[in-house]
Amino acid sequence: MNHLQPTHPADAAPQPVWTDAELADPHANPQKAERVQRMFAAIARSYDLNNRLHSFGRDQAWRRHAVRAACVRPGDAVLDVACGTGDLTLLFSRTEAGRVVGLDFTPEMLDLARTKRARLATTVEPEFIWGDAQNLPFDDGAFDVVSIAFGIRNVQQPERAVAEFARVLKPGGRLVILEFGHPTFAPIRWLNTFYCGWIMPRTATLISRDHSGAYRYLPRSIGAFMPRQAMLDLLGRSGFRDGTWASLTFGVCVCYRAVRDGA
Repeated sequence: MNHLQPTHPADAAPQPVWTDAELADPHANPQKAERVQRMFAAIARSYDLNNRLHSFGRDQAWRRHAVRAACVRPGDAVLDVACGTGDLTLLFSRTEAGRVVGLDFTPEMLDLARTKRARLATTVEPEFIWGDAQNLPFDDGAFDVVSIAFGIRNVQQPERAVAEFARVLKPGGRLVILEFGHPTFAPIRWLNTFYCGWIMPRTATLISRDHSGAYRYLPRSIGAFMPRQAMLDLLGRSGFRDGTWASLTFGVCVCYRAVRDGA
């Protein structure tokens, strides 16, 4: 896949990113990376508001859980991939880490992350850079912790991204992945499916005034993404050990954790 360069797609006339037919399985689209980039550029300014409203404020609790799962030690180097507007990156920057980097594929998201950084107190000032999760611009073994929150399903090839996470982690380094899941308790699952599939796409689209189809993509991308065991299997094939998952908020969110294998 060609490495996309930063663009400002918001400057173009608004147009749908996804057709109904493509949303049957957005992960199979060969132009998925470019479309995801355009989609997030379109909703960047309302992204935080929609996250807070439609998760009932739980999104920040999920990120705090991820920071605890990462077990950051004094002086650790932390990489937050698909950092978006920087919420998780900024939480890491309040730990005892020695270096914190937030990386994202969408320039508009990074602009907001840098603005947020300027008005919030941190222990270490985080860096925000543009980059592709499938081709990380870092040396082998550069980090002690790698995280990605609600971004792994948006990558064109998750297998390549996980391989890159393993490459840039030191042996014994920790990988933490937050992703949406499917509640196992049937009544909660039915309620969540109705909420995410019918209510949220309409209200979030109204709030964001979105024309890209971003909030129609969200439930479809969750429904078509790999199940929990498949994720653990992928981690095991990619150089990680001790893979586990934790169910958060009745399984609406899942936190995966694994350790980079090696001496």
